[in-house]
Amino acid sequence: MLPPPLAIFPQLSGGRRAALDFLIVRSGLLICALFLLAGLAAAGDYGITFDETLQRRIAQANLRYLLGQADRIDTDLYADRVYGVVFELPLLLAERLLGLEDYHYVHRLRLTLSHLFFIVGGYFCWRLAYQLSGNRLLAILALLLYLLHPRIYGQSFINSKDPVFLSMFVVALYLLERAFRKDTVGAFVLLGIAVGLLTNLRIMGVMLLAAALAMRVLDWFYAKPGPERKQILLTAGLFTLAAGLTLYAVTPYAWTNPVDYLTASLSQTVDRPTIIPQLFQGQVLLSNELPPHYTAVWFGISTPPPFLLLGFIGMAAVAVGGIRRPGAVFRNNRRRFRLLLLACLLLPPLAAALLGSTQYQDWRHFYFLYAPFCLLAAIGGGGLMAALARQGRRIWRAGMYGLAGLGLGLVMLQLAQIHPLQYVYFNFLGDRTTPERLRTQYDLDYLE
Repeated sequence: MLPPPLAIFPQLSGGRRAALDFLIVRSGLLICALFLLAGLAAAGDYGITFDETLQRRIAQANLRYLLGQADRIDTDLYADRVYGVVFELPLLLAERLLGLEDYHYVHRLRLTLSHLFFIVGGYFCWRLAYQLSGNRLLAILALLLYLLHPRIYGQSFINSKDPVFLSMFVVALYLLERAFRKDTVGAFVLLGIAVGLLTNLRIMGVMLLAAALAMRVLDWFYAKPGPERKQILLTAGLFTLAAGLTLYAVTPYAWTNPVDYLTASLSQTVDRPTIIPQLFQGQVLLSNELPPHYTAVWFGISTPPPFLLLGFIGMAAVAVGGIRRPGAVFRNNRRRFRLLLLACLLLPPLAAALLGSTQYQDWRHFYFLYAPFCLLAAIGGGGLMAALARQGRRIWRAGMYGLAGLGLGLVMLQLAQIHPLQYVYFNFLGDRTTPERLRTQYDLDYLE
């Protein structure tokens, strides 16, 4: 049993205790609001990546097709046809509705809305962490881990692809947990819509489609014959239908040739056509010749060490729990979802390494892995708190909360110190002997 949030404040009572409890209950919204205000103030400090013009051009090509101004989606690069526009089209429509013509203001609008969606992802991370841990302080921990990762925070202002996919991935994970907890037709249809939108952003979103269907198969296996199994088949079918129809509806390129869209998207996920040189561990390598540990190294050197420690504790806790009680994992929704988080974290980079997928520009193609990492870190923290609670060591437990708060505070301070260069953050594992030493080991910047 996890310790209650206020167990570390035994001396509080009455009104003060109620006030603190209210702040903890509403803390996620308050933190998101504060980060939103800070983001609005800082949005003008960031530059433009070379991808932004490309993304906007893809949206323009799709909009011309939707308005009947072109008989096909025309882009300068044929490979661009597979990029989803479920986020880019609203950005383009927003700038036109506001009558923005100066690209300075267009750029400011785009990065502001991209960062806003990143914060929305943080809100759903907070909600999901609470559902999984039952502890509001641990939910706050997951939220702050999500919002304070220096690289992803900085990228959320300059990258309308990878942080956006991360945010939508968190939303879909939240709805996945909710659907299996409520087990209603409406919940599964809503999940299907979210998975369809996610897959439009990146075809890799189909992994949540596969995961949800695999979990429904397990439910059917353990269910008794009769109405219960019929309900499982109904929800699984409607979920799949909702996901497919949503993906088709928001992907104009698929309207004329859905088979080519799916095959081209899957092919480009494994073998991207863009081949560029990468500086990695002091060597210049082509992006299709990178070693299997490329993603793991980048994750390790660009994530704050306290975050790494908490995440690895959470991963170990879930893995050990699954090994010790494998049967309970498949019959208990909460345990099963934790195992799913571990699979979402480990399997995609492992598959990329085995398939030799083309990668470049740090681990940005796998930023979505950070969502399950934050949630597992909260679970790991909960495991430590529960163990200390069982031993009756209240002071140790309070000390753990204090250390976690100190670590988050130090990262937040560093985030402010390196502003607006958070997207090139390295920790001490990145060989920061001197700035020039670091420059000769890894790529740093890709702003225009």
